[in-house]
Amino acid sequence: MVSLALEIFQFVLAAALTACILLQARGAGLGTAFGGSGNVYRTKRGIEKTLFRVTIILAIFFFGVAFANVLA
Repeated sequence: MVSLALEIFQFVLAAALTACILLQARGAGLGTAFGGSGNVYRTKRGIEKTLFRVTIILAIFFFGVAFANVLA
């Protein structure tokens, strides 16, 4: 019973983590692949900073649940 709950929670975390990563990658373009120098250093602000932190937290939770799922 606990193993099933961990698997479901891990699946939900995986979907949320994937969504967060894809939302962050939206700003990355292919210009640098062909030698473009359009990258300007800037700091994360507002929702971008929040999304970055949520992604880190989700990754930590995902790792913890995956580890607990192995032990269960």
